[in-house]
Amino acid sequence: MTNVLWACAFVLACIGFYRFGLPWLKRFDQANVARIAQQERDKADANAHIRHALDVANEQVEEIQEIKVGAATHYLFEAQIFATRDEAEEMRATRVGTVARRFYEDLPAALAGAAERGRMSARERASARWKKTVH
Repeated sequence: MTNVLWACAFVLACIGFYRFGLPWLKRFDQANVARIAQQERDKADANAHIRHALDVANEQVEEIQEIKVGAATHYLFEAQIFATRDEAEEMRATRVGTVARRFYEDLPAALAGAAERGRMSARERASARWKKTVH
């Protein structure tokens, strides 16, 4: 009787996986295929780095929050309240542009630092510093 219960539990688990697990895996696979296709298109696009910088900056900037006060609706972005969503979206777009621009302002210093460090990885540099210290 115990084996029958285990077999039923296994069949129910398989049905549950088929019902809920496979659609999730298909969505994950579709997103992964789309990401790989976008990377292949980016290899041929000279301006892909700008789009990537804007995407990263867009992830770093907080979203606009909708606040309802009675019958009125206000929009909150970075501790500022806006009367319309368009004003808040404009401020957010300006902030995303600023964050992306800072990336390009810091890029020459980062590249210069890479030239100083040479081809050593972070682990190799840490190991070299460790060897120089007195134990």
